[in-house]
Order: sequence, then C-alpha cells, then structure tokens
Amino acid sequence: MTAYLPVSPDVTRFSYPDNLPMLMQLHCFSTWFTVIGKGESKIKVIVRRPSAALLTAVIHIVRRSPYALLTAAEQRTIHHNNGIKPSSGYHFFAIITPETNRKSTIFANMIDHQTVEKIRDTANIVDVVSEFVTLKKSGSNYKGLCPFHNEKTPSFYVSPARGMCHCFGCGKGGNAISFIMEHEQMTYVEALRWLANKYHIEIHERELTDREKEEQSQRESMFIINKWASDYFENLLHNHADGQAVGMQYFRMRGFRDDVIKKFNLGFDLTDRYALGREAVAKGYKEAYLTATGICYKNDRDELIDRYAGRVIFPWTGVSGKIVGFTARVLDSRTKGVNQKYVNSPDSDIFHKDHELYGIWQAKKAIARDDRVFMVEGQADVIAMYQCGIENVVANSGTALSLHQIHMLHRFTSNITLLYDSDAAGIHAALRGTDMLLSEGMNLKVLMLPEGKDPDEFARTHTADEFKEYIEKNQADFIQFKTDLLLKDETDPKKRADAINSIVESISVIQNQILRDTYIHDCAQRMKLSEATLINQMNVFIRERRSGTSTQSRQDGTATAEDASNEAGTTQTAGLQQQATKVESLLMQMVVRYGERIIIRGAEDESGQLHDISVAQFISYNLAADNLTLGSELFNRMLDEAAEKSSDPGFNAESWFLHHNDIDISRLSTSLAAEEYHVTPQRDNGPKNEEADRQREANETEALRIQVEHLLTDFRMDYVEKHLKDLQAQMAQAASDMEKLKALMSEYRDLQNMRNQLARKLGSNIIV
Repeated sequence: MTAYLPVSPDVTRFSYPDNLPMLMQLHCFSTWFTVIGKGESKIKVIVRRPSAALLTAVIHIVRRSPYALLTAAEQRTIHHNNGIKPSSGYHFFAIITPETNRKSTIFANMIDHQTVEKIRDTANIVDVVSEFVTLKKSGSNYKGLCPFHNEKTPSFYVSPARGMCHCFGCGKGGNAISFIMEHEQMTYVEALRWLANKYHIEIHERELTDREKEEQSQRESMFIINKWASDYFENLLHNHADGQAVGMQYFRMRGFRDDVIKKFNLGFDLTDRYALGREAVAKGYKEAYLTATGICYKNDRDELIDRYAGRVIFPWTGVSGKIVGFTARVLDSRTKGVNQKYVNSPDSDIFHKDHELYGIWQAKKAIARDDRVFMVEGQADVIAMYQCGIENVVANSGTALSLHQIHMLHRFTSNITLLYDSDAAGIHAALRGTDMLLSEGMNLKVLMLPEGKDPDEFARTHTADEFKEYIEKNQADFIQFKTDLLLKDETDPKKRADAINSIVESISVIQNQILRDTYIHDCAQRMKLSEATLINQMNVFIRERRSGTSTQSRQDGTATAEDASNEAGTTQTAGLQQQATKVESLLMQMVVRYGERIIIRGAEDESGQLHDISVAQFISYNLAADNLTLGSELFNRMLDEAAEKSSDPGFNAESWFLHHNDIDISRLSTSLAAEEYHVTPQRDNGPKNEEADRQREANETEALRIQVEHLLTDFRMDYVEKHLKDLQAQMAQAASDMEKLKALMSEYRDLQNMRNQLARKLGSNIIV
C-alpha cells in the first residue's frame, strides 16, 4: 500500500497506512506539513493509537508554526491524553488526541483543488496589478511605479503573456496570487479568497465533519459578537451624550485626532454594567458567546455583567482584519484607588494576548513597505506614533515577546527597533525577549527616548520629521546598546565578567555566522579582550544549547529558538538566491526559461532506444552521472520536476514554475525569469521562409546546448576549486603525518589536472 502524499497547499487531506514505518510516516508528514502549513490559521491533527515517540516527533514538527492557535484547555488535552507536556514558550496549533476506529488523518479547512485552478485560470495579472498600480503600455508588456518601494522612474513590469510581474529595482513580484500576498500582506488562502471575490468565483470547500462544523461555528460566532461589541462601543463614543462628554473628551485630551480615532475603532462603554448584556440579548446574540469572548461574565445571581463598563475601549484587530479582543482603560479621573487601570479580554478560542500585537492590522502594509517595524509598549504609544506619521508601529502591551509574535512580524520584515523610555522599566522592557528576537533572525535595534518621555509624549511634542530624525540619529544596534549599558563605568571584575558573558550569550544565538563573527570582533576591540577568548566562550554557549544542557534563561524559551528555527524548513526566496552560487542560479535560470526545449535528438540509451533530451533532462542526467547536486534543496526539487515533466506533451517549464502551487517556487521562478522580458524583441510579421526558420531554430538549439554545457563545466569548476581549498586546509593540518600528507597531495594533483582540463574547455589558462 502506497502512502498518499499531497504536494500543494490546496490539498486538504493527508493519510498513510498503519503499517508504514514510523520514519516514513514522519518524512511524509513533514514534507506535506511544510507546504500545507502556509495556508489556514488552524490545522487539526488526529493520530490513531499514537506511540509516545510518534507524538513527540509530530509535535516537534508542528510546534513552530507561525499560525499557532491553541487554547489552554487544548494544551491540557494534549498533556492529559498523551502524557506529553507542551514545551515552555511554544504554542502548538495542532490538537493531537488518540481516537479509536479512525485512520491517521490530518484535516484542514481549505479551498478545493478545482476552485484553486479556476481562480488561477481566471485571474488576469494586468487586471489585478491595475487595482493598485497605474500601468502604461510598453511594447507587449506594461510598466509602472513599483508599489513595494519608493521610486521616481518606473521599474515595475507586468507581462500579460506570462502572467507575471517583476520589479527590477527591489526584485519583488510574482504571479497574481503572490502579488496579492505581498501587496496586501495576506496568506496564500486569503489571497485566493480575495481573487475569488474579485472575479465572483464561488468558493468550494470540502465537507466538514460535524465536530469541525461545530468548532468553526463557535469561532465565527465569537468573531461576530466581537464585531458587534466593537461597533456598539464605537457608536456610544460618537453618538451618546456620555461618550461625547467623557470618552471623546479623554481621547482629545490625549491629543488623538478624529480620523485616527476612527482608524483604530476606539470606543466608550457606559457605566451601567447591565446595559451591554441587555442590548446584545435583545439583538439576538447568545449569552454563551458573550461569556466565551469575555465581553461579559456572570455574577452569583446568573446576571450578565459588562466587563468593560465605564472605560474607553481599544479593540484589537488581528492580522486577518477580525476583532479578536479588547483592552479597556479606566479614565484618568477615576484611576485613584483603582487596582486595574487596564482590563483585557481573557484568553479564549480566538484571543491569546501573547499571540497578538496591537496595531498589526493598521501597520502591516507600512511595515512591509518600509521593511522595518517599531515595537512600543502600549496602545496609546501606537496611536500617537501613527498620528505623527510613523505608521509601521505595533505594541506588545506589556507582555514578554513570544515566538508567535516574532513569527507574525517576520512575515512582513526582519528589521525591528524596540522603542522605550530610558528609565529602569524601559531598559528592562528593552532587554526582555531580545535573545529570542536575535535567534529568530531579526535584525534588532534599540532606541531609548529622552529621560521622562515615553513614545506617546514624545510624538505629541514633536513633528513627524523631528521624530524620524531622532530615530535615525539615536537608534543603536542591540549588541552595542547592551555593551554600553552593562559595561559603562563598571569597574568590578566579577560584574564585568558577568556582563561580558551575557553579551557573548546574546551573540551566540544569532544564526548568521558572518554577523556573529563581526559582533565578536567588535566586542573584542571594545572590551579590549582576546577575540579567541570570546569565540571560545561563544562556542561553549552554542554547544550547551545544542546538547540541551543550557542555562536557566534558555530553559525559559530563549534558547530552543535556534534549534527549532533550523527545523522549520521554510526557506525564503531571497535567502535561497543568496545561498546559491552564481552558476547555480544561471543553471536554474536555464531550467525555468528553457527547461522543456529539446537540445539533443536521437540519443541512444544502453538498450539501444533513441530519446530526445530536454535542457532540464540534460542538466539532471549530467549532474547525476558525477553524483553532483545543487546547493539548494528547492533548486534540486525544481530540476527534478522539470526533468520528469519534460516528457509530458505541452509542458512549458516557465509557465509551470511561474504558477506553481508552492508560492516559494513561484516567487523564485519570477526572479529567475524576469530579466528576459525587460526588453521584448519585436516579431517579424513579414513573409515566412520555412528553410530559414528551420536553420534559425537549429542555430538557436545549438547555441542553447553550448550555453548549457558551458554552465555545467563552470559548475564543475566551482566544485573542484572548493575541494582544492579544502585539501589545502587538510594538508596544513596533516603536516606531521607523512602518509596522510602524501595521499592528500596525490589527490590534490589529480584535482589540479581536472581543473586544468576544465579550464581548457572554458577557454581559460590556470598557472599552477
């Protein structure tokens, strides 16, 4: 029995036979999950008769999803049913429970395959992009100002023939789906729904189970009642006498403009603790959902009590645009003697405070556009900075940063600036969660405001230009900030040693080795210590973390981020291109552009059969003959796909990859194919000469074959050069071992001869 392995995000079910070996189960699951996990916000995992080892491994795969959504009750379910406690600092979005009489199945509420294909076929790239960009005809293509970065000269091109767009300034682009994902900061499924709505395509989804329907209905009902409550609070603020006299007066006293108050849907709640409940029930909303969301609670007399009565309201809008919760603040005149200045929505199926960031819905486009996010503490700070003209700002509202929040931000940018006041509390806040940010690959800066000023006050007393100028002049690299903070005027040797250890530990969690080495070098010079000493200490921290014997701080969640990030398996397009050598990128460019083109006809195999060989097949067979592979797993996957599909009638590599189900492949292919359509050659519409056409085609085929062979030779040259350098290092280390040295020297000479042969083929001369 063969395992069924979906390979596209629109497939809704994954299953495998019970007798499949566990390692193969996990391999299939991990491959499927890497793709499907980019889709909906929640996937339900059900495992029949799970072993502890299997459950542990599955949890290990899913725990790092940026779409985590699991209630405390569901966490207890995992612990109770499986005897496995979720690791501290992680939030699983899979519900894993042993259910009898059921095949091992993973369900996800996703769009069916036929609908996805219909959306792809219907979506017109020019039509879609024109919604956001003014396009002008340029030959057979269109061009306009790029929506992803500021520019004065158009470098954003749209090719209707290929169904793709690309900016030659910043490199962003893709097909209609990836364009909407990037521009509107949507997930894959959200982008599909956006396009379906634009073209009036009915969405078809698979039939949910009764239990799934119930869960979905409950969640949707909670979102609906939150939206109603938000509108209720907002209406009171603008149209009720108390809202105008008390709530609006408070916001204006804080300096909030009316347009910004509207933008953030701010509201006001009456002092009558029964009014909201009565109004909701009268409108037909169920008490169960009022209490489930935490808007109301019941007293001993079973009466509905308004949790937020007499306060101004700050709704939390999630990254998808739905109201997920509220923060209510008591007014300044009533703060004396009040224990709770702020009241937040309690944890529920739709709201987890450490999963959300205040202001993310309003800020996400600006974050993506400016490629930076500012992190502040409170809601008022967000609104004040937004009003000042700095829109790419969010708040964690006093909670320690969680991995989920970091992953949410990483969807939009890898650059973050922590912005706090310079008192002890602000400094403490700046240091919280920073190692986790560094370990997750975020480029971290810190900005301390003048003493006694918080972002809200500073924004109200400065213009946008003054604030931006202050940021540019005063934001500091986090390692520099921490070094200055901990070592400034510190003379006690023990305290200096502790501070240096803390700084080196922060450097050790950084994933980028070059950046890590740069920090170590700078710190050694600044601290007047041996660089080797700092490197040795850093390696100790790294080894401890990998072996699981880390210090208490890392046990609390800051350390395992490095290990888990290596497990994630999601590779970004830009990173792929940076990792690949130039010749590898050129080879993949040939595969994307000409993969299906036949360059050798009538090649004879071992059995005497004749075959036509395409570009993709030629590259694949050529590399396989010498046991060589490309440096990127995604490149290898694309090459294998192209080689396999080249035999299919009508296969076009460029179209296949530009509109690939895997959005990472689609984006990468756009970048690889883009250069060709910048200037479009004009076609000759004159009389046809068949013989001349045949000759021209033959010449083009021959030129293409020569180019591919040349690139393959270049690839081998790179491979040999790398191994020569490795051998040189090995010979230096084996200077005292004559036997080993002789063997290495012999291998070195053989590789030199091979290099010289390759050089002659390439037309180069190498002196050895």
